Amino acid sequence: MIKNAMTKVGLTLAVALVSIAPAAVASSGGALQHANTRPDNIASVQRGAKLFMNYCVGCHSLQFVRYSRLSEDLGLTEEQVMNNLNFTGAKFGDTIVSSMPAADAAVWFGKAPPDLSLEGRSKGPDWIYTYLKSFYVDHSRPLGWNNSLFPGASMPNVLWEMQGLQHAKMGHAKEGGDAHIEGLELVQPGTQTAQQFDETVRDLTSFLQYAAEPAALKRQKLGAWVVLYLAFFTFLAWLLKKEYWKDVH
Repeated sequence: MIKNAMTKVGLTLAVALVSIAPAAVASSGGALQHANTRPDNIASVQRGAKLFMNYCVGCHSLQFVRYSRLSEDLGLTEEQVMNNLNFTGAKFGDTIVSSMPAADAAVWFGKAPPDLSLEGRSKGPDWIYTYLKSFYVDHSRPLGWNNSLFPGASMPNVLWEMQGLQHAKMGHAKEGGDAHIEGLELVQPGTQTAQQFDETVRDLTSFLQYAAEPAALKRQKLGAWVVLYLAFFTFLAWLLKKEYWKDVH
């Protein structure tokens, strides 16, 4: 009876999770694109770190990540980190904090930009990847931008020069409702092709995924050795069992 009850509970939770996932996607404006990130690709994370420091750290902090940790994990020297990734005058052992005062940011944007330390875990790489590609020009918004995945976002499209300008293709409004966005159309090319911009966003997403859990890189490397140890221990245990029971018929 206990086993049957646990099975029913498990099925109930599975159904609930399956039903919640589509609702979450729908509430945020549409289907997510697969990011196909690899936070263990150090070159990609390095490029993402450069993008974050050039386009994001002016408003967003990573208060749980230290510059020294970037050096250790990304194979960079202290000089490389301080000269190329530190634009706030922080010390090598300090955490990555934006120089923008939170009070001023709240006035300018209506809300202080959030810390992005855990964004890679709370939203997931697919959400971040899709969000960064979903900005379009909207003159009704205070900053002139909107986002099809997260409508009403206060953030401007900081990557627009590379991506270009997108306009929303609006569908017909249903009776008593508002028109919905059917897709986005590139009306003015940027400095990068669509494929190049995809790689740019993928690198930035990979960095945020890394920043959300820097220890994941070491854990994954250690995991292979743990599996090998368990396999070897299992083999020894099998030999021991065989030796103990060899005279038992």
